[in-house]
Amino acid sequence: MRKIVSLLLSFGMIFALAACGQSAPSEKQEEIQSAVQKTEEQSETPQNGAAVEQSETEEQIEIEMETEPSESVSTEEQEADVSTKTLVIYFSCTGTTELVAEYITEILGADSYQIVPEDPYTEADLAYYTNGRADQEQNDPDVRPAISSGVENMDEYDTIILGYPIWHGQAPRIISTFLESYDFSWKTIVPFCTSHSSGIGSSADNLHSLCAESVKWRDGKRFESGVSKESVQKWIEEIGIE
Repeated sequence: MRKIVSLLLSFGMIFALAACGQSAPSEKQEEIQSAVQKTEEQSETPQNGAAVEQSETEEQIEIEMETEPSESVSTEEQEADVSTKTLVIYFSCTGTTELVAEYITEILGADSYQIVPEDPYTEADLAYYTNGRADQEQNDPDVRPAISSGVENMDEYDTIILGYPIWHGQAPRIISTFLESYDFSWKTIVPFCTSHSSGIGSSADNLHSLCAESVKWRDGKRFESGVSKESVQKWIEEIGIE
């Protein structure tokens, strides 16, 4: 009887140990799985945060890229406004050419510059066929009367409207002085003259020959004394200057 009891106890202990051996690995496996799951959750959290931060950064870059081109266009438009400025330049002793120049300046809203001789012309100097100063200058194509002042910002203008009276069929020699004093390359020059009877004739062609080949020289216009502002405006519209 004691042997049977001992056998039963032995079998019971064996079953108990077997059960313990099976449960321990199972609990250990659950702990390992739980730790792995927590690790994955922790690794996903910063990745999501980084993705949000990256998305915000990309949006900011796109906004900046959209803003910069508009600023660039604005600058180009401002440069274009500067580059298309017009300057009305004239020489006038009796006021006839000056009046036309004033009309043009008002119509276009342009800047103006008066060519003033260093040695002003007197009434006697201008008297025709007296062998006075004007007669002598016009008989010598090499004469270059001095100008009292200059245009400091000539580079700002790309269109020059040049006015002068007709003296003995030509522009006064002081106009030659002016044209030879500046570089008008790639600019547009539009001449006009005033006279009682003579047309612009070859005066404009002779002045054109003093300029660089890159100058765009437009056909000139003659105005008589007392011309109206409306007539001057019609000419401005015809040649397409704004």
